[in-house]
Amino acid sequence: MNKEKLVNQSINYIMEHLNDDLSLDTIVAHLYISKFYFSRIFKEVTGESIYSFVKRCKIDQSAIDIKLNPEKTITDIGLDYGYSSSNYSTVFKKKLKTSPSTFKESLPVQSMSSPFIPEQTVHFKSYEEYNALIEVQEFDDLPVLCERFIGNYIDLEKNWYQFLDKNKNLLSAETILVERFFNDPSISNSSQCISDICMTVPNDYNSDNLELIEGGKWIVYPYTGEIKNIFETLQGIFSIWLPQSGYTMEQRYGLNIYHQIDRDCHHVVMDLCIPIK
Repeated sequence: MNKEKLVNQSINYIMEHLNDDLSLDTIVAHLYISKFYFSRIFKEVTGESIYSFVKRCKIDQSAIDIKLNPEKTITDIGLDYGYSSSNYSTVFKKKLKTSPSTFKESLPVQSMSSPFIPEQTVHFKSYEEYNALIEVQEFDDLPVLCERFIGNYIDLEKNWYQFLDKNKNLLSAETILVERFFNDPSISNSSQCISDICMTVPNDYNSDNLELIEGGKWIVYPYTGEIKNIFETLQGIFSIWLPQSGYTMEQRYGLNIYHQIDRDCHHVVMDLCIPIK
């Protein structure tokens, strides 16, 4: 297995176990490789040490938990990620430039600055408006061809077109185009956001880049509009609908499923999907 695939597998494992003990020994035991080799290739592929990556992802995910669980105390959320109360506040403030209590007091919000266009303010709909369009669906497992990108989500449109052009011989009327996203760009550093661009392929297709998108229960919101406005809609679902919905987000990636893409108009028809339990 090549080193990029090993690192990607480790990232998948880390993102699904952020509130578990994620020592180097734990991670390499899951991968069955040497911790010295793994530490070296992880830094080589990501530009970041495994310790720094896990610490950053824990704090980012804890901020999402504060956003989605307003009834939960900051102390309990910190404990979920292995921090004492005072240590959690210190690490959180160092990473996100605000204390967890100040962050919580700023929620919920009806609008925010776009992380992609800071001078642009995005405005959210009401819980009732989101709820009128959201459905809960059961998804089957989906084998896909994937490419991972770590960087600014604003580059996803360009990355998608390059991916589709490179694999155009695999496209058919039955192809499903799926994007996995692991970060909230209003919280995570924009240059460190993780995403996977994926497509279903014929059954006889073999590649080292084939992966399985796990099924389960998802909320599905139909979106039709410009690519630049996807962030506004997703943030509205996260900030307004989900905390009031009674559902709990499962700790893994979200999905964007594309049905139509108009390159010239930068317009899409798609489903925005969040895993729940």
